[in-house]
Amino acid sequence: MQLQENKAVNLSLAAPKLSGILIKPGQTFSFWLLVGSASAKRGYKEGLTITAGRATKGIGGGMCQLTNLIHWMVLHTDLTVTELHHHDRFDLFPDFNRQVPFGTGTSILYNYLDYQVKNETDITYQLIIYTTDEYLCGEIKADRNQPYVYHIKSQNEFFSKEPDGVYRNGEILRVKVDPVTGNHIETKILRKNHAKVAYDTANLEIKDLRPA
Repeated sequence: MQLQENKAVNLSLAAPKLSGILIKPGQTFSFWLLVGSASAKRGYKEGLTITAGRATKGIGGGMCQLTNLIHWMVLHTDLTVTELHHHDRFDLFPDFNRQVPFGTGTSILYNYLDYQVKNETDITYQLIIYTTDEYLCGEIKADRNQPYVYHIKSQNEFFSKEPDGVYRNGEILRVKVDPVTGNHIETKILRKNHAKVAYDTANLEIKDLRPA
C-alpha cells in the first residue's frame, strides 16, 4: 500500500506538467521532455516498477500509468505514435476490474524509454491531465471534429500451457469508423500478445499447447 500511496504522489507531481499543453500540427509530444527527471530531489517517491519481467520498486515508480492513460486516449485520435515501448512480455498481475485490453500499456524510463506522439494532421489537440483523491483522469480535446472515430478491442484471447510456462495470448484491434454512416473503414491489428504469466494460474482456463 505504501508503494501505491507513493505512486499517487508521483502522479500528482507529474500531471500538472502535462495538463493544458497543445499539440499543434507538425509538433511532437514527448513525455520526458515535459515531465523531466523523476528524482527524489524533485519530490518523487519510491513506487512500483517493472524490471526484467519482475515487479520491484524505484524512485518515480508508477509513472507509466500516466503514459498508459495518454496512450489509451491517443489511440482514439488521428495522432501518430512515434515512440512506444511495451512491458507486455510478462503478465504480472491477474485481472481485477480491467477496463482496457491487456497489451495497451506502455513502458518508460527516464532518458532511455520515452513516449512520443507526432501530430501529422491539421487539427490542434490539447491534453488535460489531473488527479483526484482516488483517480488519475484525462481528456484529449481538439479544435474541431476528427473525420473518423476509433474503437479499441481485443479478440482471440486465451491462456496457453507451453513447455516453459503459461502464456496469455490475444490480439488488440483498432477499428476506424465513419461517424456519419457508422461504416467500418479499417480494422488494424495493433498488437499480438504472447505474455508469460507470472501469477497463480490455478483458476484459469488453459489450453495445453505442449508437444505430445
